[in-house]
Amino acid sequence: MSNKIFMRRFWLLAIVALVVFGCKDASETNTNTDTTISDDVNNNVEQYRSRFHFTPEANWMNDPNGLVYFDDTYHLFYQYYPHGTVWGPMHWGHAVSKDLLNWEHKPIALYPDKHGYIFSGSAVIDKQNTAGFGENAMVAVYTYHNANLEKENSILYQTQGIAYSTDKGETWTKYKNNPVLDNPGIKDFRDPKVFWNVDKLKWQMLLAAKDHIQIYESNNLKNWAKISEFRLNDNPPLGVWECPDLFKLTVEGSTEEKWVLIISHGGESSPNGGSGTRYFVGDYDGITFTTNQKVNKWIDYGTDNYAGVTYNNTPNNKRIFIGWMSNWNYATVTPTETWRSAMTLPRELKLIKMITVIL
Repeated sequence: MSNKIFMRRFWLLAIVALVVFGCKDASETNTNTDTTISDDVNNNVEQYRSRFHFTPEANWMNDPNGLVYFDDTYHLFYQYYPHGTVWGPMHWGHAVSKDLLNWEHKPIALYPDKHGYIFSGSAVIDKQNTAGFGENAMVAVYTYHNANLEKENSILYQTQGIAYSTDKGETWTKYKNNPVLDNPGIKDFRDPKVFWNVDKLKWQMLLAAKDHIQIYESNNLKNWAKISEFRLNDNPPLGVWECPDLFKLTVEGSTEEKWVLIISHGGESSPNGGSGTRYFVGDYDGITFTTNQKVNKWIDYGTDNYAGVTYNNTPNNKRIFIGWMSNWNYATVTPTETWRSAMTLPRELKLIKMITVIL
């Protein structure tokens, strides 16, 4: 009897540990002394504050939002409660950087309003002025969370809104006809990730819809139509689906292109307990995402990487990923005085083809 040789091909999402573009000398200080990498003992850095991971100037922070690059600057928005070190009515905090290590804190970008708290979302640069807010307007797409409707036991408490900035993110105006997408009858309907599909010349948006992903498209960022869904029969279920992302990568060392879908999960879903982020490698035809992947793959096997998404509009289409460096199992009780939570180091994602041989 002859031996049979089986070859199995799969794709692995590789993570480059740290992405630094044009990083200056490590001894140079920055106006944000909280996160500078300077060793100057006179710069008033707090003893236990991270020197490399982004931290809020004060109070509570969780998910990264609106990661977008524009005019030589990386923008980091984030879930923020400015009145305490525990979770509260969500705002969008804001910081900017030239090198992804040294950050300058900016004023709060988005505040809650009559439609609700400002939950997670994304930001894009509207280069063609499709929305009518101005050429190269920075447009934020986010979830409204209406706490009053939630208290009334309505399942329609999450909708999607937009806001725009014409001064590189310094000031923001909310669209007068918000919300731009009403709730279709799903309790958890949030975390829009928007990107420009260059093949279809349309905006496309992924939304977490309780236990699956919905995909929408638009010509103008204001009017959205659903085009498909992606779901799996996880057994056991991995908890609520959150913070999706979808992007194309070229397989290292080849011309082959694949699409990567990122999903974060609550509950006890991650390999080492608590919340975690998994990914799928597959194909996307501009309408439907498909994958042959049979096993779960995780962005990070540590317990402190959640709700991560990638930057839009980066130079050379690099996929730079930042996650929330915490876990809902203990996020609200980690010791602190002034601020709570940090972001992971920025990491570039790459796709590598692996081949295993089974004799």
